[in-house]
Amino acid sequence: MFFLVFLITFGAHGYLSVSSLHHDSNLSKNKISSLEPGCFGNISSLLVLKINQNRLSVLPDKVFTLSQLQVLELRRNRIRVVESLIFKELKALKSLKMQRNGITKLMDGALFGLENMEELELEYNNLTELNKGWLYGLHMLRILQVNQNNIGLIRADAWEFCHRLEELDLSFNHLSRLEDWVFSGLSLLQSLNLGDNQVSHLGEGVFSSLANVRTLDIRNNEISLAIEDFVGMFVGLKRLNSLVLQNNKIRTITKRAFEGLMELEHLDLSKNGIMSIHPDAFTHLKPKTLDLNTSSLLCDCQLQWLGQWLIDSQFQQSCTAVCAYPAFLAGSSVLAIKPEDFVCNDFPKSQISAHPKTAVALRGTNVTLNCSAFSSSDSPMSTVWRKDGEVLYEAQVQNYARYQDHRLLYTTVLHLLNVNFTDEGQYQCVVSNHFGSNYSTLAKLTVNELPTFLKTPMDLTIRTGTVARLECAAEGHPTPQIAWQKDGGINFPAARERRMHVMPDDDTFFIANVKTHDMGVYSCTAKNEAGSLSANATLTVLETPSFQRPLEDRNVARGETAVLQCIARGSPAPRLNWTKDDAPLVLTERHFFAAANQLLIIVDASPADAGKYMCIMSNTLGTERGHIYLSVSPSANCDPVTSIYSQDGWTTVGIVVMVVVCCVVGTSLVWVMVIYHMRRKSEDYSITNTDEMNLPADIPSYLSSQGTLSEPQEGYSNSENGSHQQLMPSHANGYVHKGTDGGPGPLVICSDCYDNANIYSRTREYCPYAYLTEDDPLVSQISRDGHQSSHQERDQHADTALESFISQQNASVFLTNHEPRLPASQHYSTGEMNHIFLCTSFQSNFLLIFFSPLLCY
Repeated sequence: MFFLVFLITFGAHGYLSVSSLHHDSNLSKNKISSLEPGCFGNISSLLVLKINQNRLSVLPDKVFTLSQLQVLELRRNRIRVVESLIFKELKALKSLKMQRNGITKLMDGALFGLENMEELELEYNNLTELNKGWLYGLHMLRILQVNQNNIGLIRADAWEFCHRLEELDLSFNHLSRLEDWVFSGLSLLQSLNLGDNQVSHLGEGVFSSLANVRTLDIRNNEISLAIEDFVGMFVGLKRLNSLVLQNNKIRTITKRAFEGLMELEHLDLSKNGIMSIHPDAFTHLKPKTLDLNTSSLLCDCQLQWLGQWLIDSQFQQSCTAVCAYPAFLAGSSVLAIKPEDFVCNDFPKSQISAHPKTAVALRGTNVTLNCSAFSSSDSPMSTVWRKDGEVLYEAQVQNYARYQDHRLLYTTVLHLLNVNFTDEGQYQCVVSNHFGSNYSTLAKLTVNELPTFLKTPMDLTIRTGTVARLECAAEGHPTPQIAWQKDGGINFPAARERRMHVMPDDDTFFIANVKTHDMGVYSCTAKNEAGSLSANATLTVLETPSFQRPLEDRNVARGETAVLQCIARGSPAPRLNWTKDDAPLVLTERHFFAAANQLLIIVDASPADAGKYMCIMSNTLGTERGHIYLSVSPSANCDPVTSIYSQDGWTTVGIVVMVVVCCVVGTSLVWVMVIYHMRRKSEDYSITNTDEMNLPADIPSYLSSQGTLSEPQEGYSNSENGSHQQLMPSHANGYVHKGTDGGPGPLVICSDCYDNANIYSRTREYCPYAYLTEDDPLVSQISRDGHQSSHQERDQHADTALESFISQQNASVFLTNHEPRLPASQHYSTGEMNHIFLCTSFQSNFLLIFFSPLLCY
C-alpha cells in the first residue's frame, strides 16, 4: 500500500488546498470548513477520499473532479443541503457515505452522474421523503441506508431508477402508511427493514412485488390490523426466511395471517399481548425458531391444540404461553393444562353482530354508519372507527351499551356531517374488550356531486357552407359525461355525411359545411352517477332563395287545368309572388294557389290565360326570379257543351242507381212483412200442450210430438165469432159438442183448437173440425144405445162406436192442425203431410234470412 505524500496549505480562513495526493486520502478529524473549487484537480488518480468529522457546511460546484474516485466519505460534517450536479464528475464512484450531517434536502439531480454507485449511506440525517428527483440516475445502486431520518413519505415513483436495489433500511423514521404501490419495482430486493416506525396501515398487497425478499423486519410498529383482520398480508413473499413482528400490539393470530410464507424459518412474535391463535394459523409453516411470550391467552376449546403443537415442534423452551382466562386457569402454562380443561362455556371476546353498510351520498349531506357487537363478559367494550386503515380520532361517535339475556349489547354510531370528497373511503369499526378485538367488514362511502355547467351552448345563426361551433363543459363528481342530441334524438344529418366532429376530451361540437337540414335544437346533457343536467341551443341556418326545380313552360288545351310550379328553397322560407306579362296577376274564381304559393292552378284554361308568368321569391338574404310561358291551344275535346253533357249524363246515372236501390230495398221490406205475417199466423195456430192425449194406435206419433194433438181442457167454450158449438165433457175421454139449443151437438175430434180459448180468438174457418152431424150413423147408433142402456153402459158403448168409426174413415178428416185446410176431396198420407209441413217452414225461414240483410241495409 502506498502512503500518501501530500502538502496541505491552509489559507487565512481555513481553506484547504491540496497540491499532491496519491490513491487514498484521509482528511478526517480536521477543522476543514470549506473546499476550494478545483482543489483536487491535480490528483485525478485518487481512489478513496475521507473527509469525515470536519466542519464542512457547503459543497461548492466543481470541487470533486476526481474521475477515478471510488469511495467518498463525508460523515459527521455540517452539510444541510446538497445542490444539484455536485458529484457529476465522479463517474467511477461506487460508495458515498454522508451519515450524521443533518441533511434536510437533496436537490433534484444532486446525485446525478453517479451511474456506477452501488452503496449510498445517509443515516442520521433529517430527510423527510424519498423521491426520484434526488435518486435520479442511480441505476447500479444496490444498498440504500436511510434509517434514522424523518422520512414520512415515499413517492410512488421513488424507485424508478433503482431497480437493482437489494438492501433497503428505512428503520427509525416516521412512516405511518405503506400503500400497496410503495415498493413497486423493487423485484430484486432481498432485505427490508421497516422497524421502529409508526406504521399502522399496510395497503393490501403491499409486499406482493417483493418476491425475492429474504428478511423482513417490522418490529416496534402498530400493524396489528394487518395481522388480525387482513387476509394474506404477506402473500407474495415467496422466499421470505425471517419475519420479525416484535412489539406490534398483536392480540389475535388469524387462520390466514401467514398465508404464502412457504419458506419461513424464523418467526418473532415476542412482546405482543397475544390472546388467541387460530388452530390452523401455523399448519402450513415449518419454522425452525419461534419467539412467543404472552401471558394473556384466552384458554378456551379453540386453544386446546397449542400445548401439544409446541411440544411436537420443540418450541417449549423458547416460547412462553400462559393463560389469563378463564379464572381457574389463569397463570397456567398451556403446556401444563389437560386437554379436557379447555372448555367453551361462553364468548367473552366481543363479536360483531351488525356491520356498517356501504353508502353513496351527495356532497353536503349527512351520513350515518352503524355497528353493533355483543359479549358474554361484563368487560367494558370500546370502539374505534377507521378510515382507510387509520383511526379517526376527531370523529363524532355515539356509543350505546345495555344488558340483555346475560349479554352486553354494544352499538356505536359514526356521524359524518356535510360530507365532502375527502370523506370518501372505506370505513371500519373495531370493537374491543379485555379479551381482544373484532373487526367489522369494510363499508365504502362514495360522495357524488351533481353536474354543473362550466360552458353552455348558445343559440347560433349562420349561413350555409360555414362551420357551426357549439360549446358545452360541465364539472361534478364523478366527472360527468357529455352527450349531444338533435331535436331530442340522435339523428344527426351531419354525422351521416361525415361533417360532424366531436372530440371526447374537448368542449366543442363542430359541424362543417352547414346545410339547412342541420337546423334544429341541439341539447347538451351532462350526466354522472349523481344525476344529469341539460342545456339547449337552437341552430338556425340561413340560405338565399333558389329554385329547387327548373321552371318549365306549360302547354294545355282549352278547358283543361293548368298547373304552374315554382318550387322554392331557402332559409327563412321565401315568400312567393306571381305576375303575368310583367303586370300584377289578376285573380278570378278560376285561379287557385297551393303549397305556399308554389303552385298556381288555373281551372278551365282559356286563350286569355296564355302569357308569361313570373315567379318572384324573396327572404331576408335576397330575391330570385323566374318565368314560365303558358300556352293554351284550342281542342274539340274541351267544348263546354260536351262537358255539360257529360255532367248531365253522370247525373242521370246517379238517379237511376238511386231508384234501383230504393226498389230493391222496398221489395225486400214487402217480402219481410209477408214472411213476418205468415210466421205470426203459423204461431197463432200452433198451441202446444204438454199433456198428451191417449191416441189410438193408428194415429202417427209425429202429430203428437208436434203438439197438433193435445188433450183439450174442460169447460172451455168458444165464445167468439158466434160459434154454435160447445165442448162438453164426456165420459169417454173425449168432448161432445153442445148445440145452440143446449142439447147435444155433433161430435168432433179436435186436437187443440180450443186450448186457451179464453186467450186466442179463432174463427171457424181456421179451425177445420170434422163434424159428426145428426145424420151420421155414429150419432144414430150412440143415440139408440143411450136409450137402451144405463148411463155407464152408454158411455162405454159410445166409446166403442167412436173407435170403430175412426178406424173406418180417413184419419185426416178428423185431425186438425195449424196448416191451411186441405180440400175435402184431397187426401194425404202421413208422410206427405210431414213433408208439406217441413217445406213450408223451411221456405219461410229461408226468405227471412235472405232478405234480412236488405232490410238492414
